[in-house]
Amino acid sequence: MPSELVHDLKIPRKLDEKARQDFVSSLRGFILHDMANDLREVYHRDVLPEATRELGREPATSGEVHKALKSNLSFRLYSAMRVNAQEMTWDSVRPQVERNAAQINEKVRDYARKAKGSLTLDPELEVPRSVSALDVHLMPGNYNQEYTADDATQGAVYDNGSLVFFMGLLGPDQGDIGRSIARFIRSRYPELEPARILDLGCTLGHNTVPWAQTYPEAEIHAVDVSAPVLRYALARSEALGCAIHYHQMNSSALAFEDNSFDIVWSSMFLHEVPLKNIRATLKEAYRVLKPGGLMLHMELPPNKALPAYDGFYLDWDSWYNMEPFYKTFRDQDPAKLVEEAGFSRESFIEHVVPSVNWYGEEVFAKAIGESTAVGKDTGRLAEGVSWYCFGARK
Repeated sequence: MPSELVHDLKIPRKLDEKARQDFVSSLRGFILHDMANDLREVYHRDVLPEATRELGREPATSGEVHKALKSNLSFRLYSAMRVNAQEMTWDSVRPQVERNAAQINEKVRDYARKAKGSLTLDPELEVPRSVSALDVHLMPGNYNQEYTADDATQGAVYDNGSLVFFMGLLGPDQGDIGRSIARFIRSRYPELEPARILDLGCTLGHNTVPWAQTYPEAEIHAVDVSAPVLRYALARSEALGCAIHYHQMNSSALAFEDNSFDIVWSSMFLHEVPLKNIRATLKEAYRVLKPGGLMLHMELPPNKALPAYDGFYLDWDSWYNMEPFYKTFRDQDPAKLVEEAGFSRESFIEHVVPSVNWYGEEVFAKAIGESTAVGKDTGRLAEGVSWYCFGARK
């Protein structure tokens, strides 16, 4: 069940709103666990034999599995339930946010006035159509919608909605991805003592804040193209005691100097931009990274690392969750993308990091010294969850 937000931007919920959000979160858990397991069984029992007869072999790709399943009633029920639950997630928090909009914006402005971090907006920046023309994750207004001057309420929708969406999986501050990976990197690469860290596509800074907490001596910068979520992100970081410098900036054209960061990082960002922009972003990451620095991107594992059905399951979002660039990205070879950006092939790295929130400190501490492989719990709800990341040293 989702809990309350743990920072000062928390807004009051009526009892019926809390009940609705708890129901939606439980429904998502049922769909992503029970119904997903049933769908896997249906595929292997009923769909796979027929698809194998038609193809003369087993479906070998995510797309072939999808084609074989599209007319199956179990798949259609699963997809309808999941899409509706996704829309219900945002519907369950929007009345709460709208009722408290003035309070949210005033508190955001108050934090901005006394911030130890900073926010630099660029009114001339053209928001890419990959953001402005889509309701990514089926969230009305996406990250960039503004309803009043200096509006931050879309950030509140995303913050409160994510709490429902992730069912408490990411911990009380929703920072488990950043926290797990930052702590893993600090232990695995003790020689890396970053003075400056950059987060690309940061939205609310959910996974920026843990880097600031893991490396308190470092100066933390974060960029995104959408002003509303950046306004909210600054206030949220300040409320959590972290001074972070936010910039409205496109990751494919960074306004930072060459060789100016020790770590360049992103989480669940690359799959939300077109492939040409992914390539440009990786080249920019190489440019601004200092020699010896680390580039790291948390994403779902590439299709080549998974059986066809597991790839299909993760690609579902590309077809039905308004994430049209998702599958194209997952079809790429991360090592090749990194090499094309300017890094040497030998410098390519990838890790699978267990969720510290899910597994606890003992399992997490043990995993730091081990090499873990991509599995069915990588990036998705199963018997556990782990986070895949890839990158390179410059």
